[in-house]
Amino acid sequence: MVHSDPGADDAVALCYLAARPEVRIEAVGSVHGNVSAEAGAENALRVLERAGLPDVPVAVGAARPLAQGVETAEWVHGLDGLGGAAGPPAQNRPVPISAAEQLVTLARANPGELCLLELAPLTNLALALLLEPELPRLLKQVVVMGGAIGGPGNVTPFAEANFWHDPEAADLVLGAGFPLTLVGLNVTDSAGRADGEWLDRLAASEQPVTQWCTEVLGHYVGFYSGLTGERELRLHDPLAAMILLHPELAKYEQHRVSIELRGELTRGASLVDSRPFTLEQDESRAPVQVAVWADGTRFLDDLLEALG
Repeated sequence: MVHSDPGADDAVALCYLAARPEVRIEAVGSVHGNVSAEAGAENALRVLERAGLPDVPVAVGAARPLAQGVETAEWVHGLDGLGGAAGPPAQNRPVPISAAEQLVTLARANPGELCLLELAPLTNLALALLLEPELPRLLKQVVVMGGAIGGPGNVTPFAEANFWHDPEAADLVLGAGFPLTLVGLNVTDSAGRADGEWLDRLAASEQPVTQWCTEVLGHYVGFYSGLTGERELRLHDPLAAMILLHPELAKYEQHRVSIELRGELTRGASLVDSRPFTLEQDESRAPVQVAVWADGTRFLDDLLEALG
């Protein structure tokens, strides 16, 4: 199952998963983030139809964070979230339950079998945890694209976007004991960087879905190019999706991760204690697996191969 807020790189991640024959996407849930939850559900339906999976159920998720106002990022992803390439409305409609309810229902029906990929703020997962406290033991694996361990954020100097959009949800999830792998900006900003040559190779594909991905990424490329002065972008979500399928792509450390909730300047920051000793440690907070490096060359080559 996937929780997403499509979003240009979310769209590419969904297309990547749809292209993998060993993957079955059981369901998708939208959430506030890059766009509104309703717009995200519509975009997820569009992406799945383009990718040849029109029957995957899509649920509308949380419309706002747990404890703050909602903000979206169309300035990064385009007014429609898909770089102006969204096209007409999808033929299918969202299912009549929330994304949190959808997750709980699937997890209860398939205990120990379901993998969850989180590509957006963690509000849905936090709500599902409140509905079903046994959820950490019902899910086989959770991979989260979020946070910035030991490096800068992208919304503020300290906070990554997915965690900044709902810090309370992120903190609740990271302390709940899920079998969880965290893929943060400390990895995606380097291993997920695609340059102009890679973009040209993507655009050269004759596959219709890959040509559409090139259109979707256009506004996103413009955003990053404006920041760096180079024709490039960061494929945060596709890297997390590939690490879910190929964990050997990355190297990891075990850390207890907390989210700063009260700092005036640091709210949403991802915190770990990296000292070689600890005087005090909250043993009630379970450690998670934190990606600290990933093979960017293999990632970009494999993503191109999968898409076209």
